[in-house]
Amino acid sequence: MNIVEATQEYELWLAGRIRVLPADLATKHERMKQDAFSFLRATFYRWMQLFPALCPELAETPTVLGVGDLHVENYGTWRDSEGRLVWGINDFDEAFPLPYALDLVRLAASACLVIRLNHLPFAPTDACAAILDGYAAGWEDGGEPFVLSERHRGLLAAVTGRERDPTEFWAKLAALPTATQVPAAVYKRLKSAMPQKGLKFRVAHRMAGLGSLGRERFIAIADWCGGKIARETKPLLPSACVWAGAKAGSGKIYYTDILRQSVRAADPFLTVRDGWVRRRLSPFCSRIELAQLARGHDRTKLVHAMGRELANIHLGTPAAVAAVRRDLRRRKPDWLRTAAETMVEATMRDWREWRGARKG
Repeated sequence: MNIVEATQEYELWLAGRIRVLPADLATKHERMKQDAFSFLRATFYRWMQLFPALCPELAETPTVLGVGDLHVENYGTWRDSEGRLVWGINDFDEAFPLPYALDLVRLAASACLVIRLNHLPFAPTDACAAILDGYAAGWEDGGEPFVLSERHRGLLAAVTGRERDPTEFWAKLAALPTATQVPAAVYKRLKSAMPQKGLKFRVAHRMAGLGSLGRERFIAIADWCGGKIARETKPLLPSACVWAGAKAGSGKIYYTDILRQSVRAADPFLTVRDGWVRRRLSPFCSRIELAQLARGHDRTKLVHAMGRELANIHLGTPAAVAAVRRDLRRRKPDWLRTAAETMVEATMRDWREWRGARKG
């Protein structure tokens, strides 16, 4: 099937499992036209069709509990139980048992696409090498969470610049229209997330991300102890890997598993219950877009850190550690770049076809 047919089939599958918002889905379709990186972010279901066919040898690499919908803007910050600022992978909606190489190739392909948009100032070869070096280093030393204090000062400076101004953050949330229809179970879930019993809050509908655009996403905003607070909840469903035909673990949602098993300084506000994920939102508890990164920092180190953080996630599958290490050591240095280029070209073809089919 082509990209238009694949999208139609996936969205029918999606609508059979959760409530889909047609207006949000139409917005997603328009954003998919903007550039190939946005298209990649929105179409993990298509990646799961193409990767096994185009990279068959890599599709047979050792299996880990993987991220799935990984890309260079699926990283963010949060506060752990000690109040420390932590950086790492921010979204696990598509978590699933996957060949370890799939996450790596998708991350590298996304880097190559944003380089084409001039959002990363180096060559694709260097980006792929930095990702792979960071990933391999994480596997060799057993991983470590990115707590942004004394050990990662450069990364701390990069993710806490003026581009993440709290005034702008809260102004954007304040501009969200109040939700007119909030399911009773959702309201109860948001109410229980408030830090004080009886605290009044406003519920808004929020459009965010691209892969999950079209699903319900509710945010509760309140004033508390002299400032704003926010909590968000959205429904989960099995990974698009299930739609694409994956047999292992089909039907299960792996969000909680990947959080629990990874090498991670956990966010105590990130919880999953009854098929919904709930989290705290704030200027420094959110996903980071490349445009939000402070200027002047070493982006090569940032991409290297992305690779290391992916290793932190994959290390949550202890049974695969020895096999992954062996597989990494036997590969030629340019294997990741070659695979990323293959998937970039396939993504570009699909993107052009999508734009052509949706002119006007």
